[in-house]
Amino acid sequence: MKITKNAQTVLEKRYLIRDAENKPVETVPQLFERVANAIAQADRQYDPKADVDQTARAFYQAMTNLEFLPNSPTLMNAGRPLGQLSACFVLPVEDSMEEIFEAVKQAALIHKSGGGTGFSFSRLRPKGSVVNSTGGVASGPISFMKVFNTATEAVKQGGTRRGANMGILQVDHPDILEFIDCKSDNGEINNFNISVAITEAFMEAALKGEDYDLVEPHTGRVAGQLNAREVFDKIVDAAWRNGEPGIVFIDRLNRDNVVPSQGRIESTNPCGEQPLLPYESCNLGSINLVEMVQQSGGKYQVDWDKLARTVDLAVHFLDNVIEVNKYPIPQIDQVTKKTRKVGLGVMGFADMLMLLGIAYNSPEGVEMGQRLMAFIQQHAKAASRKLAAERGAFPLFGESIYREEEPIRNATVTTIAPTGTLSIIAGVSGGVEPLFAFAFIRNVMDGDELIEVHPILRAELERRGLYSDELMKKIIAEGSLQHIPEIPEDIKRVFVCAHDVSPEWHIRMQAAFQQNTDNAVSKTVNFPNAATREEVRQVYELAYRLGCKGVTIYRDGSRESQVLNIGKVNNKEEKPAACEACEYQEELRRRTEESRKALEPRPRPEVTMGLTEKVKIGCGNLYVTVNYDENGICEVFTNTGRHGGCPSQSEATARLVSIALRSGMDVQTIIDQLKGIRCPSTIRQPGMKVTSCPDAIARTIEKVMRSQNGSPVPQAVRQMEQELNAAQPPVKETDTMRYCPECGAPVLHEGGCVICRQCGYSKCG
Repeated sequence: MKITKNAQTVLEKRYLIRDAENKPVETVPQLFERVANAIAQADRQYDPKADVDQTARAFYQAMTNLEFLPNSPTLMNAGRPLGQLSACFVLPVEDSMEEIFEAVKQAALIHKSGGGTGFSFSRLRPKGSVVNSTGGVASGPISFMKVFNTATEAVKQGGTRRGANMGILQVDHPDILEFIDCKSDNGEINNFNISVAITEAFMEAALKGEDYDLVEPHTGRVAGQLNAREVFDKIVDAAWRNGEPGIVFIDRLNRDNVVPSQGRIESTNPCGEQPLLPYESCNLGSINLVEMVQQSGGKYQVDWDKLARTVDLAVHFLDNVIEVNKYPIPQIDQVTKKTRKVGLGVMGFADMLMLLGIAYNSPEGVEMGQRLMAFIQQHAKAASRKLAAERGAFPLFGESIYREEEPIRNATVTTIAPTGTLSIIAGVSGGVEPLFAFAFIRNVMDGDELIEVHPILRAELERRGLYSDELMKKIIAEGSLQHIPEIPEDIKRVFVCAHDVSPEWHIRMQAAFQQNTDNAVSKTVNFPNAATREEVRQVYELAYRLGCKGVTIYRDGSRESQVLNIGKVNNKEEKPAACEACEYQEELRRRTEESRKALEPRPRPEVTMGLTEKVKIGCGNLYVTVNYDENGICEVFTNTGRHGGCPSQSEATARLVSIALRSGMDVQTIIDQLKGIRCPSTIRQPGMKVTSCPDAIARTIEKVMRSQNGSPVPQAVRQMEQELNAAQPPVKETDTMRYCPECGAPVLHEGGCVICRQCGYSKCG
């Protein structure tokens, strides 16, 4: 296989079968052989004499040649006992306590099996409504979103990552203003992406500055009115602030609802590209467009014949997945097989444009996107109709919008997903996104710097005799080719990265693909840090005018968990983030080595002063004692009440904190590390929220710190910190959050989620 070393690492770490000692027991080729053989077996259900071996060989070849790859759950689970192969699910959330917690349980089962879930909370009655059955008062959709969020935190997918969710609320829900701001704190509801479901009527009212009605979902009564423009401004402001919420044009999702007799589409999968009915699932796959071009006369051109063959095989593969899939709950099995939706998309589109010599941010680039997706859509529909002739149409075909047409096997056939780790495996750009960076520096084990350059750019520069390490370092420092005089203008025109592409061109490209996509298009509109709220508003309005089904934006630097900053894209005189990541790792290594040699905690003082605070935690009472002497805070003790708790864990935390304090560690750093840690037993207290035993410890330390004459720490400790910091510059937590928590490489946003293109780590929310 022609995979990169990086792809090999990702496959070995996240996809290969492992034994009880966590050692891989299959190779990468064996992984694809396992998947191909498992998916090919579905052919026998329709033809007992089918040549399954030949089908398996065709599937294997397409995957190992990196021409087509299915979504991650299929690669992970096909041919294994779990056998859950779909990535996208939508579950209903009905307006009763029993049904809400049934949805929580079902979501946990989906996350455990590797899937992501979407929910609409629009059916839940607003906060403050009377609950007739109990005489109590409803707590509202956002409170229950937090319940789902906590459950997600507790369930890891296949031991590799936490689950991902989409939370949607209709714009006419009475709690819409609270929903828009529910993620203003980046630490809240952090396993969810959220989007407002916007109607055409609301958009028209917003453009005209008119009022619109808020409707109680449980009664249908009008609960009040808001000014649509003011609400729209609030959505824009929140998105400008940290990228949340996104918006989905809910009427457009239902305009393309293939079986409206089954109800309205209310939600999508976590990245927003797959609208689904309640209990529907969908399996996705992507064609690698880099493998769909060929050289002729020294120039590249699209190999349309190969693309048609690959589309045909991919639809066959995805339809087979529906049959061999082991669904997490019976309702999903039943509903999915009634419509048989699949979502074929693409990856490597930006790379393809570079090979073809077409600028992403140009009319020619947009035209190529439209033409390419029209071709894929046409051939995917034809492949699905061919399967229908052999296997039958999807069961609800007779009541679908296609009932007067030729029978078709799958209610939908195309979706543009962000592709995440799939594009890392294929070694190409993600989905239909522009490339984020053309070069970066990687530190290798012997301490040398290795400059990694995008292969298409490198080949072009070498062909013209322009390549040098010095030039690459300039590109890394700038984050772009656009302001480097040594690079010819025709190269600058074609080789553009995400921040060279204006938000308008991002949206125009999204609309070009949406025009010929059954479902939706996952696309992040990148804004520079200096972008204004008005610019965000203009992009939302343009997306509405051009027929997009939703919008996700990200303004660089707008979250504490800062994603990759490249060079000077923000007009800041910063070192490039890729270099910062390397320097951070090296500095961390150096400081760790020094601390091993030199750092010892000072002895515990004979006499201390302190404070003991009783804190209610989810599993009882916790008593936290924080002591200090003339040198500052020096120790922490904990004790649990009669109702239990986690005595060993809280005692361990206290001991480690005490050692850290007497070793001279900054008190605020310790507070920042402990504060906000969550456990499933979180409860609220008057005036504050305690999320765990470590969080309670942090808050008591903070209280003692503030009580010491309004100074963060006594003078002696401040002096000690100054001396320590002079020798060892501190590494701030916010700096580490700019990089992957697993490998330290820079991370970036794709489709509303964070993805590390070095090791494959990803997180939505």
